[in-house]
Amino acid sequence: MSQHSSQDLSTQPLYSQFWTQLKQFPKGLASGSKSPPTLSGPAAAALLSAAFSCFLLMVNQHLTSIYKVWNKIVWDLGGWIPGSRNPDPIYGEIGSYSGKETVMLVGWLLSWFILAQLWQNRQVQAKTLIFWLFTFIAAATIMNWHPIFPYLPLMPK
Repeated sequence: MSQHSSQDLSTQPLYSQFWTQLKQFPKGLASGSKSPPTLSGPAAAALLSAAFSCFLLMVNQHLTSIYKVWNKIVWDLGGWIPGSRNPDPIYGEIGSYSGKETVMLVGWLLSWFILAQLWQNRQVQAKTLIFWLFTFIAAATIMNWHPIFPYLPLMPK
């Protein structure tokens, strides 16, 4: 433990107080939680929603490549992101990717909220979670591979 009492610690500068507390950090992890979680549903919801949003990003990428009207809608949706439309040729612009990021963000938060509500009192099996995580990440990765989807542009226009 520290040589300083808790009363002595309060008279130290803020950075010293922070450093003294930080030095004790690993000990708290080693002792474990007083009330560890008994259900895996909330954690599974967080993980699966992140993988789903990666898949959603790639689905949206394909839809914007095929349908130019959808590309305009998505780009307008992402107009709130700085640099979405930038006339400066030196810095360029993000383009419709800003809208794809927005759709991904909304999809992630919405799916996380829905799954967290559905699974808040449930135990999700690890093999089920790993299967769906792998499926969504593998599908998103494959959907990004140009030889399978030749209509995708290699470079943005």
